[in-house]
Amino acid sequence: MDLTLLGTGAPQGLPRPDCPCAACATAVGDEARAATALLVDGVLLIDLTPGPAFAAARAGRSLAGVRQVLLSHPHDGPALEVPAGLPQPVRVADGRELALLGGHRVRAIAVDVPGTGYEVAGGDGERLLYLPPGAAPAGTVAGNGDYDAPAGAGPYDLVLLDVLARPDALARLRASGAVDAATDVVAVHLDHSVPPGPELHRRLAALGARTVPDGGSLVVGEYHAVPDLPRRTLVLGGARSGKSVEAERRLAAFPDVLYVATGGTRDGDEDWAQRVALHRERRPGSWRTVETCDLVPLLADAPGPGADPGNGRPAAGAPLLIDCLALWLTHAMDEVGAWDDAAWEAGGRRALRERCDALVAAVRATRRRVVAVSNEVGSGVVPATAAGRRFRDELGRLNAAFGAECEQVLLVVAGQALTLRG
Repeated sequence: MDLTLLGTGAPQGLPRPDCPCAACATAVGDEARAATALLVDGVLLIDLTPGPAFAAARAGRSLAGVRQVLLSHPHDGPALEVPAGLPQPVRVADGRELALLGGHRVRAIAVDVPGTGYEVAGGDGERLLYLPPGAAPAGTVAGNGDYDAPAGAGPYDLVLLDVLARPDALARLRASGAVDAATDVVAVHLDHSVPPGPELHRRLAALGARTVPDGGSLVVGEYHAVPDLPRRTLVLGGARSGKSVEAERRLAAFPDVLYVATGGTRDGDEDWAQRVALHRERRPGSWRTVETCDLVPLLADAPGPGADPGNGRPAAGAPLLIDCLALWLTHAMDEVGAWDDAAWEAGGRRALRERCDALVAAVRATRRRVVAVSNEVGSGVVPATAAGRRFRDELGRLNAAFGAECEQVLLVVAGQALTLRG
């Protein structure tokens, strides 16, 4: 199937008229986006962008051969224009299938917002899934309920959805096997809530997705290099820099994430309780949480017998988000007596090195996807006490050793992620 994206923006487009925000101000050239609309093999049009005939002409296409126009969502943007000669746009009832001339098959997919998703299959078996703005498949996505994939259909070749607004939708598709490492995931319905410029593309790449400029064409089922997702990522930053948000964002589109909180609880500390509550509220409801500093077994953990991703090799365990290494180090230094000078020299230094070496070795050997958070404390005021300087130095060593085993290392400053590696 040949797919042309006549638009890739939200219904109101990007930039929005008369909006002074940074995203709208930088939405020029390939970053300017009309309302999302898809032209499939010149015969099927899904959704309408303003001036669809002109949009098609700019992409080197014609709407003269369109035999079916489908709408995916209630329209709240500029007035719809239906060019003369096109069939009247319709919405298909959930679960209904259409057989179009030319061998295309369309199936309407129930979603969890007002609207309808569409699965389109070509004559050679290639398949794409398109979801409306802000939507995820309704019900379950594992072979029953409202999202009932055909038996043996396997992953989609191409998925188009509102990735940044609904990363959980992508996580559910991955959990069901509808999206795998070879699926081309394209972000559409892009609004001015997205970060401007290169930051948009960096965030999408971290989720395994990309954008296509308006007018761009794709061959569904043709090999396309999808973003290479790092297995291990270290996110560094100062206090309130946004490092934890960045780490959580990087796993938001993956299923079964295990959030490893190394801070534990602190009886009577109301400020700490509020910080913990804020972190919990941000996490997707599908994530699991464990409070522990015993990281080595978690990094080595894999699923039980029979787990198989479909390639004949044992599957790695669920992704881990470790927050944070600074609190893990504090716990380790507590246990080896590192705060006392005499205990430190009498064996505490060696014991701490052994613990850090074991953690770094476990990171090197892990098969799980890991995102770890740590504080960058070496750029500020020199601590006034020997114990404070010892912690600063040991955390610097741990960050360097842990980061050396990661494919990607980020430094977050004022909410902005700077890539140090990868």
